[in-house]
Formats: sequence, structure tokens, C-alpha cells
Amino acid sequence: MKKLLLLLVIIIITFSCSSVKKTEKALNTGNYDQAINIALSKLRTNKNKKGKQPYILMLEQAYDKTIDRDKNAVIFLEKEENPANLERIYNTYLSLKKRQERIKPLLPLYVVEESRTANFSIDNYDQKIINTKEKLSRYLYNNAKSLLSSARKKLEYRNIYEDLIYLDKITPNYKNTREMIEEAHEKGTDFIKVTMQNNTNVIIPKRLESDLLNFSTYGLDDLWTVYHSRPQRSILYNYAMIVDLREINISPEQIKEKQLKKERLVKDGWEYLLDENDEIVIDDKGKKVKVDKLVKVQCEYYEFTQFKAANVVGNVQYKNLETKQLLDAFPIVSEHVFQHTYANYNGDKRALEDPLLGYLGLKSVQFPSNEQMVYDSGEDLKNKIKKIITTYRFK
Repeated sequence: MKKLLLLLVIIIITFSCSSVKKTEKALNTGNYDQAINIALSKLRTNKNKKGKQPYILMLEQAYDKTIDRDKNAVIFLEKEENPANLERIYNTYLSLKKRQERIKPLLPLYVVEESRTANFSIDNYDQKIINTKEKLSRYLYNNAKSLLSSARKKLEYRNIYEDLIYLDKITPNYKNTREMIEEAHEKGTDFIKVTMQNNTNVIIPKRLESDLLNFSTYGLDDLWTVYHSRPQRSILYNYAMIVDLREINISPEQIKEKQLKKERLVKDGWEYLLDENDEIVIDDKGKKVKVDKLVKVQCEYYEFTQFKAANVVGNVQYKNLETKQLLDAFPIVSEHVFQHTYANYNGDKRALEDPLLGYLGLKSVQFPSNEQMVYDSGEDLKNKIKKIITTYRFK
């Protein structure tokens, strides 16, 4: 027990020293916030404990240095008088406030060796945050408004959208920001018109075509890409996606037969164990010894498997509607297999293994129609089309 306690003390001391060294390293390399984070985590419990003194001193130093660094950065950025610096100034003020709010709950902290209370300057940044946010909001709004009127490319509208989303986050409902967000989003979105072509010799079920073109069931969530299988007159479409089915192959209906002869030793009651003289064996307790009675059973097993398969081959094409050029084409192949097995037997079914017993009692079923086979391949087709949609990126 003593050895265990000694080992535990050594581990605690080693871990503590390691944390002190990490804090010192962060402080000496200018990673002040990292040093603050380590010190705060150590001081949350037993802050007056002797072993916590190094963290109080390092927290004091790191806090003072990072406050000095951030305030000097703000002074420099404000001197430049560049409105593009407003976001950085605003975020720096937020960091200054957040940092001191994290330290406040631990105050006061006492430095024992120097007989003094640790010094942490606490300022009120609220008005500076409000003033900077007002300037930043005005700048973001005016800049987005100007860019929105001059933008021509999708990427430009998307960048404007991001700026407006940020503006709406820091100052909700600022002027007509929400309307501008909608405009930037609409103009930055790629609209794709979707059609299906049947270049096979088989009639495609209407419900399959409807399912494949029902993009609400695809679970797509793309901010900048919208697919329409029913084009709207008010929308200028940028691209076309064509689901081109080229082959539909359906196998004939088949029934495969399999016949097996099975033989097996099975338990059929019990009997007394006889010795070499055909006399009943008696155990050491004077009781007659019983053993399982095994008999050989035989069975003829007849298995029937109904089989039918449908194979759909095609591709997905992307075209630029402005240039009329083919951008990309992706092959799609889908297969659906119908298979049903049933069986009967002649003889003693105890000769059959368990996997075979499951087919006994089942009957033949009606084969699905060709139309149903094609339709049943639709789920696999949808998954493959969805994979193409979610991975394809317009350039």
C-alpha cells in the first residue's frame, strides 16, 4: 500500500511539473492564450493551494502581455483608418472582453511569496464594442450593396452572401439585409434542369420516371445547387442534367431444380446398453445403463428456385446551357434480381439439415412482370444518381 501511495504521489508531481513546463513554454513563445487556458484549468479548483502559485504568476504575466498586444494592435489598425480593418478590431474587442470574463470568477488571486494580490486590469469594453459594431455593420452593408449591383459571376454573389450572413449575425435585421441575402443567394445559385431520355426498346414505367425525377426524396442539401425536374419559366437555367437510359435487359423466367438424397443417423428413443454377452450393463450404483437409440433415416429432397433478373444501363450527362457543351458524363448500371426458393421431400425429413428445412412448406409464387422488374431496379438507380449529384461540382 505504501509503495502504491508513493507511486501515486510521484505521478501527481510529475504531471504537475509537466503542466507548469507547458505553461512556461506557451508564455515564453508568445502563445499567451494557451498559457492562460492551462493556468485557468489548474486554478479552477483549490486556487489557494501552495502548488498552484506558479500558475497564478504565469496567468498574471500572460494576461498582461496579451492585453498589451491586443490593445496595441487595435491602436495600429485604427490609425490606418481602413474600414476593412473594422472586423478585426471588433473581434479583438470581443476577445478582450471574453478573456477577462473568464478570469473574473477566480479573482482575487493571492501571490504568497510577494504578499500581494495578483494584478489583472479589468476594463469595460461594451461601448467600444457597440461603436465598432455599428461602423462595421455600416461598412459591410454599403460594401455588399455596391458589390451586389456590380457583380456578374456566381462566385462574386456567393462571397457577398457570406458577408451579408455575417452582418445579419452581428446585427440582425440591419436595414434590408435579409432581402439582399435572398438576392445574393438566388444570383449565386446554379439552377439545373433535369430530364430523362429513354433510348431503350422497353417502355419505362411512369412511376419509375416520377420516382427518379422526384428530387425531394433524394435528401439533397446544397446551398448553391438546385435541381428542377419541372422547369419554371421565371428561372434562367445554367445547366442541364440528362438521365439517359440506353439498355434494359430482362432475363426469361427460370426455374432451377435440385435433387438431393440425404442419409443420417438420428436419435429414436433409448435402449439399455448391452455388453459383449448381450446382458444389460449395470453402473457402480446398481442402475441399468441407458443409451440413445440411433436409427438410419433417408430422405429425397427436391428444391426449386425461381429466378428472374433486370439490368438497366445508361449514363448521367451534364451540359452547359449557355455554351451548349457537354461537361461530363457518368455511367450508371443497375440490376435487380428476383429469386424465390421452395422445396418438398419424400421420406423421413429428419435426414435433412436445418438450412434445408426452411424451404419446406413454401410454395411457388407468381413471377413479377417485366414492368415491375424495371421499377424495382429504381431504388438502386436513385442511389447511384444521388452519388453523382452529391459529388459533382460545377466549375
